[in-house]
Amino acid sequence: MELLKKTLEDNKNYYIEKLRELISIDTQVIGHGIDGGKEKKGQEYLENLLIQMEADSIEKDQLREETMIASLKKHDEGNLGHDYEGRYNLLAEFKGENSSKKLVFNGHVDTMPPGNMELWKTDPWTPIIKDNRIYGLGAADMKSGLMASLMAVKLIKDAGLKLPIDVTFTSVVDEEGGGNGSISLVNRGITGDGVVVCEPSENNIKAAHMGFVFFNIKVKGKALHSGSKWLGINAIEKMMFLIDGLIELEHNWLMRYKHDLLPPPTLNVGVIKGGSAGSTVPDNCEINICVHYLPEIMSKEQVVKDIEDSIYRRSQGDFWLKDNLPKISIYQAGGSFETDRNSYFFKKSKELINTVIEDSEIVGSPAGNDARLFQNISKIPTIIAGPGNMAQCHSPNEYVEIDEYLNFILFYALLILNF
Repeated sequence: MELLKKTLEDNKNYYIEKLRELISIDTQVIGHGIDGGKEKKGQEYLENLLIQMEADSIEKDQLREETMIASLKKHDEGNLGHDYEGRYNLLAEFKGENSSKKLVFNGHVDTMPPGNMELWKTDPWTPIIKDNRIYGLGAADMKSGLMASLMAVKLIKDAGLKLPIDVTFTSVVDEEGGGNGSISLVNRGITGDGVVVCEPSENNIKAAHMGFVFFNIKVKGKALHSGSKWLGINAIEKMMFLIDGLIELEHNWLMRYKHDLLPPPTLNVGVIKGGSAGSTVPDNCEINICVHYLPEIMSKEQVVKDIEDSIYRRSQGDFWLKDNLPKISIYQAGGSFETDRNSYFFKKSKELINTVIEDSEIVGSPAGNDARLFQNISKIPTIIAGPGNMAQCHSPNEYVEIDEYLNFILFYALLILNF
């Protein structure tokens, strides 16, 4: 422990600079991955770094539509219709003295777009250090976690120690598109005895996260001049009638479902579109909603049924909608996650993080991530633990605390050495 701490202090400027270099590369997804992504330069940077670190093997895993189709059919996980041109996962193996044990680190190199540039005080791809923080797009979500897992291997080597076990480093693309990068990995048969998903965890270990389903709902009406509104059918007003039913459904969920680590399920109406002019009765309206649901006690199938029942039940009580039923479709989804808190891997992770970070707790995450895929499909014990705060994710002026970044490098190194 003391040797690692001293080595970390001696080499921290190098570790910080590697993170700054990765943040400076634009790796954003476009249209939640449907329209592609710019991850390639980030993967090329990491590949060069892996070569310098003398990884025993480096592989590229090209994402393919047929993989997503097969996974959706077999595992109900896969988001279709994404552009995969120039987009691939990166896998590297570092061999240890005992190759019967393997620890996997997972992180995504893609970021969301920066959003409104006027809200950024600095350029998103020019990382700066201020008040012991590194600012830049992806600093928290989740280039710091991705780089920390790689620097943990570097730390062990810099300390003159040998890896006692095999370590697999994975940098995936299209996570912000619903997790298609890691879906590709688990469907090719990735193996391990434990997985650390290095997403920001507020100095804690996250043992559960909510599942998510994105719905698009469309309603049609009958357009004409608003001066004769009574002769038309206002699609926006019909949608308001349906939204009221969805709000009622959310209230019922809030009363019925509880979890010791997670908030109640939520239903958010995030986008509404309709009409063409204030003087025209709108003949179309559509909404996008996102549902976050609880693991174990809820399922995607139940959520879909509840949404459909709410929409169609209300429609039957309306003279227009009962003969012009709304159209419901799902455009992105991911399952929920809960790890076994009695497993050896979880207990060892909890023990070791407490030696590095005071007051670390076991918590849950309202946002979904790739942990579900390794736990649910690959059946590998999985935790979520990484530098950064969820409040910084998808936000302007994103940052990560430098001390957190360095602490997680140390925690990951201890996990490798003691697993």
